[in-house]
Amino acid sequence: MKAEFNDINRFISVISICKLLNSLKLRISFYLSIITKKTILWGKPESISIEPTNICNLSCSECPTGTNSLTRKKGDIDLKLFKQIIDDGKKYLYNIILYFQGEPFISKDIYEQIRYAKDNKLYTITSTNAHYLNKKNCDKIINSGLDRLLISLDGTNQETYEKYRIGGDFSKVINGIKTLIETKAELNSNAPYTILQFLVFKHNQHQIDEIKQLGKELGVDRVEIKTAQIINNYEINTSIDKFSRYKNKKLEPKRKLPNHCKRMWNSVVITIDGNISPCCFDKDSTYNYGNYSDISFKDIRKHKNYIAFSKKIFASRKSIDICTNCSEGL
Repeated sequence: MKAEFNDINRFISVISICKLLNSLKLRISFYLSIITKKTILWGKPESISIEPTNICNLSCSECPTGTNSLTRKKGDIDLKLFKQIIDDGKKYLYNIILYFQGEPFISKDIYEQIRYAKDNKLYTITSTNAHYLNKKNCDKIINSGLDRLLISLDGTNQETYEKYRIGGDFSKVINGIKTLIETKAELNSNAPYTILQFLVFKHNQHQIDEIKQLGKELGVDRVEIKTAQIINNYEINTSIDKFSRYKNKKLEPKRKLPNHCKRMWNSVVITIDGNISPCCFDKDSTYNYGNYSDISFKDIRKHKNYIAFSKKIFASRKSIDICTNCSEGL
């Protein structure tokens, strides 16, 4: 409970009257849009995902980066561009999510990015496969001020873990988590709030109780059991209905997709090259609203591509390929 309380306090510390008013505008316009079936948008994004890098050390079987099927160029986001985005949006943003495709801690600028966001009163979140959690990097993570860290661990032994996290080293992940928790204690820090994230597949579904116990032993703040997004291979999908997003081999969502999406109002994703995408399901930035070099933060939602995309969602969300494999609103 203490860890959750500290985490909530860190989020509360970034709130301002301006951000609250912006959130109110977003929600009112979102529900008016649902009622009228027209795109009504008041306010600016309150959350933003920025991709530090789209390079990864693993080859996860359902990840476009891991399977090398990502068509975008590979690299890191320019630090100057990153800072420009933060400067433009800090008045309205509560949080920044520092990951999209790739392993964030491969980026040489990740620690400076976190610190810059923190210095501008943003709640910071990133995710890792934990292969870079050595002592030196754990010191940097804590000193950067990172608020929340998601750690992917989809197995309780090497055999199970590497079936999805191809190229991964289970013992290295465990040692990295231990090092992070020990460094937090050593530096007397209550951050980052650590979440051990377990994606459920057919090959690891028998280890759900084991991962919960392992999380306790490691001392993480929370263990999160999550449904897995399957892009190609339905055979790895869990047989436990509760943890499956799909109803058949066609990978159709178990429930009907509503013709609206809150993410279109609340957030955007910016890739390493500055393209502005609607959400994290647009892996190749196919539906981007243009490039940040040409659009200011306040004008993101005025782009013709945004208007066209939002109209398509209200007409038939299931007709958009990236939406058919999305869990938002289900």
